[in-house]
This record gives sequence, structure tokens and C-alpha cells, in this order.
Amino acid sequence: MWLVMLLLLSVVFIIVATTKLKLHPFLALLISAFGYGVFCGKMSLAEVVNSVNSGFGGTIGYIGIVILSGSVIGTFLEKSGGAFKLAESTLKLVGPKNVPLAMSIIGYIVSIPVFCDSGFVILSSLCRGLSRKAKISLATSAVALSLGLYATHTMVPPTPGPIAAAGLLKADLGLVILWGLLVSLIALTAGWLFAVKFAGRVYINPESEEAGPEEPAAQGPSAIKSVIPILLPIVLIVLRSVGNLEVQPFGVGKAAVFIGFIGQPVVALLVGVFFALLLPKKLTTEVLSASGWVGQAVVAAATIIVITGCGGAFGRVLQNSGISDVVKGYLGKSAGLSIWLPFIIAAALKTAQGSSTVAIIATAGIVGPLLGALGLEAPTARALAVVAIGAGSMVVSHANDSYFWVVTGLSKMSVKDGYKLQTLGTLVEGGVAAIALWVISLIVL
Repeated sequence: MWLVMLLLLSVVFIIVATTKLKLHPFLALLISAFGYGVFCGKMSLAEVVNSVNSGFGGTIGYIGIVILSGSVIGTFLEKSGGAFKLAESTLKLVGPKNVPLAMSIIGYIVSIPVFCDSGFVILSSLCRGLSRKAKISLATSAVALSLGLYATHTMVPPTPGPIAAAGLLKADLGLVILWGLLVSLIALTAGWLFAVKFAGRVYINPESEEAGPEEPAAQGPSAIKSVIPILLPIVLIVLRSVGNLEVQPFGVGKAAVFIGFIGQPVVALLVGVFFALLLPKKLTTEVLSASGWVGQAVVAAATIIVITGCGGAFGRVLQNSGISDVVKGYLGKSAGLSIWLPFIIAAALKTAQGSSTVAIIATAGIVGPLLGALGLEAPTARALAVVAIGAGSMVVSHANDSYFWVVTGLSKMSVKDGYKLQTLGTLVEGGVAAIALWVISLIVL
């Protein structure tokens, strides 16, 4: 019982440390790892240090380059104008009369490699312009875009959060992508319906106070060129996961070996990086320098990698304390019910401290050692647990979340309307994702 109480105290400490004390998440996780290890009474001090070191190093060694590669792809897509070009092409496909649907789909695609707040900044001018032409409230299209971005940002790699969670839970990244795409599509539908049926009741004038061009879209790469760095790594990773099935659809020859190699997450994402390097009009040494686009991507990834490593350290300490056996005695092995635990922990952390990525990584570090006790050790179960953590990290976006202020500020929403639309919308989307996951778990686990 003491181990469970100590885990709860650790979670409370992470929340208080990051919200009230304003500690960096890596410090909060590292202090929790050492604190739990010292006070659990199950390990010597030397074993605590070894657990922290091995957990940190093992996690970064497995997932560090993957996170970094995803960050580079997202940065190049953002800086080159490729994200905006994808948005224009999506609009042509669905038609100018379906602006909310177009914005949902645009957000869904763009946020696979790009952080959701950056994606909203990039696309907000397009969102305003389309709303003005369609003569609809800016609230409708802005919420559709916001929730579309959120769906994949939290559940579909190569966004850093889901990649980190997959590494911490040792989940097959291909399975995470497949289940993440399915659940995020269900969540996207709920978000789009919320935007159309509810957000549309709030009228926000889409007329822009600023004059001038909305975006230099003509200078960006083509839509096909822009989408390759996103989709190609996903396809390669999924192909490898399919090849690893018991039926061995690709056989055991050279083709299977090659697919197994190129579908390794680190190799697949580096292939994506290569195609991302083709997005700028001119690839210069300045772009590739420490102060250029690559340097900016490395700085953005560094924080995520360090936090992920600390999450791995905390998880390894939990694992070596034997808490899994204790939790197993309380919960049994009902996977249909236990899929809710990752969601609930992530939702609590997200609501308390604001960052979806921090909530995902912290929850994965906590839940990883408990998968056996929760009956979630099988490859499919691990993948669903990662997606459940992502779904929980949507719930809810409010005043302590920077994304809340990006959406409300660029959409001219009042704080009251922000709570009514953005906060409630993320609750609906995350809740629908959780229910979908629970139903899926009852069928496949």
C-alpha cells in the first residue's frame, strides 16, 4: 500500500512542482524518480542511481534520434510554406463551401509532424480568409482547425509526444500509428461536429483588422512534395510492423530484410528528413547551420528528449521497486477497464499543468511499469495504451495551456468564449477518443 501511496504523492509533486513552483518538467520528474526510489524502501541507494541512469540512457538511446528527426521534418514543413500549401490543396478537394471540414482535415494532416500551436499560427490567416469568403463565424472554422490539429498532435507519431510515449512503453510504433490514426479520425469527427453544431452558435466576425497579404503561399513547395516527408516515414514504419506479423506477408528473403531495416523508426524518420531537406527553394548552409532551421529543430527537440529521458528514469525506478505486483493485486487483469487508467492519469496531469507533451511523457513513465498489472503487455495493448495517454492529454485545454491563448488570441475569442469553445471542445474530443478506445479494447484485447 505504501508504494501506491508514494506513487500518488509523486504525481501530486509533479503537478505542484510544475504549476505552483514553476519547476522545469525535467527537474520535477528527476526529483520524483530519486524521491520515490529512496523512500520506497525496496532498493539500495546505489540501485536507485543505477535505475535512474539506465532508465534515462536507455530511453534516449531508443527514441532520441526519432524525436529529433520528427522535429526537423516539422520545422522544414513549417518554415518552407509546405504546411500552407497542403492547406490550400485540401480546400480544393473538399470545396470552398465546406470550410469547417476543410480546416479539420488540414489541421489533422499538418499536426502529424508540426506542433499544434505552430500549426494554428501558420494557418490562422487562411482560416480567417476562408471564413470571410464563406460568410460564416470565425468561431466555427477556428475551433474546427484547433481540434483537428489536436487530434493528431496527441495521438499520431511522429509528433514528439506519442513517439516518446511509444518509447517509454516499448510499443511498436507502427501499431501506435495504425491505432492512433483510427482513434484520432473518430475524435476528429467529434471535433468537427462540435465546431459545426455548437461553436457555430457563437458569432465572431472574421474580418481582419490588418491589411496586406495573408501568406506567401505561392512561394512554398508543391502539396505532393510537402506531404512526402509526413506520409513516407509512416508508410515505412507500418510496413515493417505488417512484416513482423506471424504470417510473415513479405517472407524471409532480402525484401523482408530490407523492409525490416528501412521501416525501423530511426531509419524511416531519417528518410523523411531527407525529403524534408528538399522543401526549401534553396538549401543553403545557413538553413543547415546551428542558427538555421536545423538548429531551431534541434533546440525544440532537445527539451522533449530530456523530459522523455527523465520520464524513462522515473519509469525504471518504479519498475525496479516492484510496484507492478502491488497494483496487480488491486486491479487484476481486466484490460477492458484498465485502458482507462492511462487516460485518467494523462487527463489529470494535462488539466493541472497545461502541457500535453509533458502530460504524455510523465504518464508514460508512470504507466510503463504497470502494464503487466493492467493486462496491457501484448503489442496491441501497448499501442492502445499509448493512444489512451494521448487522448487523455487533450483533456482539457484551458488558461494554463499556451495553446488555449494561441487559439483564443488569433481567433479574437473572449476568455469566456475560449472556455465555452476550446476547453469544452477538447473535453468532447478527448472523451470521445477515450470511449472509442475502450470499445476497441473490448473487441481486440
